[in-house]
Amino acid sequence: MKLTTAQRNQAVIKMALQGPSGSGKTYSSLLIASGLCNDWTKVAIIDTEYHSAHLYSSLGTYNVLSLEEPFSPERYIEAIESCESAGMKVIIIDSISHEWEGSGGILDIHGNMAGNSFANWAKLTPRHNAFVQKILQSPCHIIATIRSKQDYVLTDRNGKMVPEKVGLKGVTRDGMDYEFSLVLDLDIKHMATASKDRTGLFMDKYPIVPSGLTGERIWTWCMGDELMEHIHSQIAGANTIQELRAIIIKYPTLRDRVEPLCIARKIQIERVVAENVVEPLKTSDNGNN
Repeated sequence: MKLTTAQRNQAVIKMALQGPSGSGKTYSSLLIASGLCNDWTKVAIIDTEYHSAHLYSSLGTYNVLSLEEPFSPERYIEAIESCESAGMKVIIIDSISHEWEGSGGILDIHGNMAGNSFANWAKLTPRHNAFVQKILQSPCHIIATIRSKQDYVLTDRNGKMVPEKVGLKGVTRDGMDYEFSLVLDLDIKHMATASKDRTGLFMDKYPIVPSGLTGERIWTWCMGDELMEHIHSQIAGANTIQELRAIIIKYPTLRDRVEPLCIARKIQIERVVAENVVEPLKTSDNGNN
């Protein structure tokens, strides 16, 4: 046993996007994935939504693995392993709700089992847990979408009460959201709020529209201390103002931390330049005398 100092270096995010139909789960997850790895060819989406993942091909050259029924935990695990073997960096599972409630999923299997219902759960729970562990132990970033049961509420719009679709409980096993480091809840207006957030990036903040920048922020958090060490090295090696500007532009989500470091390096560069200009002038004056 050995005590070590806690550090977060090159973590991989396990996150979920949940919301009702039409909230933009697939589209949002693709945008976040693009920001996570900045390479569409390293993004794979496991599509259980009858080829809906192909609808956004204009975004980039991402990969699609179509998963059809039966939606058993073992088939999900096989699909994840296929993406890992192909060298993917981000895996989107769209959606994990089918593993629980779809044809051939856990509830469907349980309903067709003979014998004692309680005893049958003892057989099925390990299969579901194996699927959960596969997500958690994967070396890839994983974004799982979860369907939400939906209802309608009346909202006031310009003095007129109109029905609005809202998402309720996610369609998956109770407590599944606890397994993820980040859970974003999407509403019908495509706005996301965090219901769980170990990153500290989104909890108790204003709702956001998920984008590539969202993925960049998560990637920055995943890289942690190692990224800042790398940035420190880049800044120390910069010899021009243009190089420092490029570093600030490269890390927009870290601007508050990077910009002061670049300003300090800028002052050092300007001082060196000034000294190199003054010294030849002094030498020239001495020669004239």
